[in-house]
Amino acid sequence: MANTLLRVENIGKRFGGVIALKGVSFAIGEAEIVALIGENGAGKSTLMKTLGGVHQPDTGQIYVDEKPVKITNARDAMANGIAFIHQELNVLDNLDVGANIYLGREPKTLGIINSSEIYRQAQVYLDRLGLKVNARTQLAELSIAEQQMVEIAKALSQNARVIIMDEPTSSLTLKETERLLSVCKELRGEGVSIIYISHRLSEIIEIADRVVALRDGANAGDLTREQITHDAMVNLMVGRELARFKLPHHTAILDRFVTVKNLRTQRYPDQTVSFDIGRGEILGFAGLVGAGRSEVAQALFGVEPGLEGAMEIGGSESFLAHTAAQAIAHGVFLVPEDRRKTGLLLDWSIRDNISLPALRRDANKGFVNRTREKQIADEQKISLQIKAPNVEARAGNLSGGNQQKVVLAKWLSLNPRMMIFDEPTRGIDVGAKAEIYRLMRELADRGVAVMMISSDMEEVLGVSDRIAVMCEGSLTGFLTRAEATEQRVMNLAVARAHEAVA
Repeated sequence: MANTLLRVENIGKRFGGVIALKGVSFAIGEAEIVALIGENGAGKSTLMKTLGGVHQPDTGQIYVDEKPVKITNARDAMANGIAFIHQELNVLDNLDVGANIYLGREPKTLGIINSSEIYRQAQVYLDRLGLKVNARTQLAELSIAEQQMVEIAKALSQNARVIIMDEPTSSLTLKETERLLSVCKELRGEGVSIIYISHRLSEIIEIADRVVALRDGANAGDLTREQITHDAMVNLMVGRELARFKLPHHTAILDRFVTVKNLRTQRYPDQTVSFDIGRGEILGFAGLVGAGRSEVAQALFGVEPGLEGAMEIGGSESFLAHTAAQAIAHGVFLVPEDRRKTGLLLDWSIRDNISLPALRRDANKGFVNRTREKQIADEQKISLQIKAPNVEARAGNLSGGNQQKVVLAKWLSLNPRMMIFDEPTRGIDVGAKAEIYRLMRELADRGVAVMMISSDMEEVLGVSDRIAVMCEGSLTGFLTRAEATEQRVMNLAVARAHEAVA
């Protein structure tokens, strides 16, 4: 390791009765990329939040340039050359991009904020990341992936010596991910150090100089550059072998169980989308950020109603949901991309979240049957192996994988006919991913039509029975499992269909 830039010794942190960190030690040298790995709940984010000033450790010491420091807030972290890109977006969507990047650090002329200089400087970092967005654009107009890139631009603008990236590519597609990894390498070449947290192990193999693993809030081991392999990292994280996933193909697919015809979304009003999904089929949707995949999902679920079009399920009468309630009435359910913002009520219990869509079903003369409500929640907790003390536990305290299971549980009790998954494993560890994939296949085996949107190429290729690819609001092609390769998917994703189809 190069000269030690940042070091923590015996960091401990407790939240009530939960011990999050147990004497963790960690160090990073100058111009070094260190990957921090571990399952959800291993303590990675808690450790990094102590460096970012979000949490203060109960025990232990932080050193910068081998000098003890105390970091009590984000300003302290910045003063010590530490920038933090949080896993959950930390942006203000009522401001424009430039204002977000320089919030609290606005350049001034004669004591007055110089807006022109904000936009000029912000655009430099946006261009560096290859993000085709004007710095004057309102953040609310950007996709989650684009907002994540704005977070990264903000960190770059601080000229930090250490940049902590907590799941920075969780909502980025292959193209954006490749650009980010290139930026990481460029920063390392300029002397910047990066602490990189990701469940996408292939990214770590590509860029990490060292790997540090946590398990159950404690150090689990390190790997040098020469030792970094997929299996070695998994063994450190989970303490056991974990088979590489590739879901078995479902052979009993009934064609055209779900048919979507001439759907026009509000984002792409000049384009129409038509496709079908078989009973028991997992149809994966691939494409670059902004391709229109999530907009199709939201239109089918009635969140952002389509301008035109119709869908049929099992030969039933055509309909187009204009509210989520109408979609639910037809057995169409959505597991959204941002589970914390639109999939869960974080301050509510597991029981409350699971029962929420079924309140009318569980009501008797206007009163909720609490006994029935708890019974269903307990059944789903056991069936989906949700790790929590009981169903009264707060949903916001669960790991990402268990939160995703709660989102899924509330729909499973309603007997879905079509299930839409938008980025189903975003920010979820390898062990929890395997469980989500298993649940998706079980749904398909029960005859449910599954639509899966994913920016993870390995996921799309390994899980889908068939792949639909979108570009700028249009479906550019379909690939069977046998035809699908990364190159063919990417060619269709940039509308080069003539090269992708033999």
